[in-house]
Amino acid sequence: MDFRSDNVTGAHPKVLEALVAANRESVSSYGEDPISARVTRKLSEIFETDCTVFPVATGSAANALALATMTPPWGAIFCHEVSHVAVDECGAPEFFTGGAKLVNLGGKGGKIEAGEIEARGGAGKGVVHHVQPASVSITQATEFGTVYRQDEIAAIGAACKRHGLRYHMDGARFANALVTLNRSPADLTWRAGIEALSFGATKNGALGVEAVVLFDKTMAAEFELRRKRAGHLFSKMRFLSAQLEAYLEGDLWLANARHANAMAKRLADGLARLPGSKLENEVEANEIFVRLPEAAVAGLEHEGFKFYRWDGAQFLRLVTAWNTEVQAVDAFLAAAKRLLAANAA
Repeated sequence: MDFRSDNVTGAHPKVLEALVAANRESVSSYGEDPISARVTRKLSEIFETDCTVFPVATGSAANALALATMTPPWGAIFCHEVSHVAVDECGAPEFFTGGAKLVNLGGKGGKIEAGEIEARGGAGKGVVHHVQPASVSITQATEFGTVYRQDEIAAIGAACKRHGLRYHMDGARFANALVTLNRSPADLTWRAGIEALSFGATKNGALGVEAVVLFDKTMAAEFELRRKRAGHLFSKMRFLSAQLEAYLEGDLWLANARHANAMAKRLADGLARLPGSKLENEVEANEIFVRLPEAAVAGLEHEGFKFYRWDGAQFLRLVTAWNTEVQAVDAFLAAAKRLLAANAA
């Protein structure tokens, strides 16, 4: 009954089995092992292009190191004002870039618009007194659980190209967005202009691993050095890569995301039918934002349900995951229905 985050879950059994298997023999270190090589080949196959893959331990490291490779210290990174890079990474992008400035943009549902990049992408360019527009970072799925459509990603990509900006995607929940949109991974990334992807796995069944996927391989040599300097070149890299290999094998990553999204839809549909419950955004991935009366919120907490109060006491964020059980969703809905009815009486 814990809906606080998809980070509260354990790892999928197949991921744990892969780690045990990787522990049985000695292999070359620092990513020179066969498992890491297979992961690069597999992701190149999934994305239908020859890409460079760098496993790291955390999403913050993936985002910050990718943006540091794409942005000089005097550069500006355009991102949404509620994005993870802007709000939840303790200044890591600024630190690893050596001082680049995050330029926060608004936008409904956590999404920035191509028009904003067109309007601001060339501002101050060549003026020594101003930070220089350098890169754009979008979040897929967003912090509000919405998703960027292919045409939206491509429109921002076109604006980036016109203004000479690098283009990054924070894909901590990329799998959840992908199964919602039912498009190819290539269509939603490099074909739409994305040059670097933070490919999430931890939230969707891994123990602790993300991958930076570089579609522009000219950035690879610098990224490799930045990863080492930042302490994310693991000597026993096979234990990161083994997680990714199991995650990708048999499309486990997509199956996990489909289940999480299905549980979110079940929960959202149930809440939408309850008088006194108001969904804030259309639920397009595995995050639900809902407003409930305080008495109902307190009652749910008292009964043992866990969730985050988000930007206000009666505004809740509920997150479903790869292993969320139908019974937990239905128990939450039954309790909410009962408490809302009591509150209305």
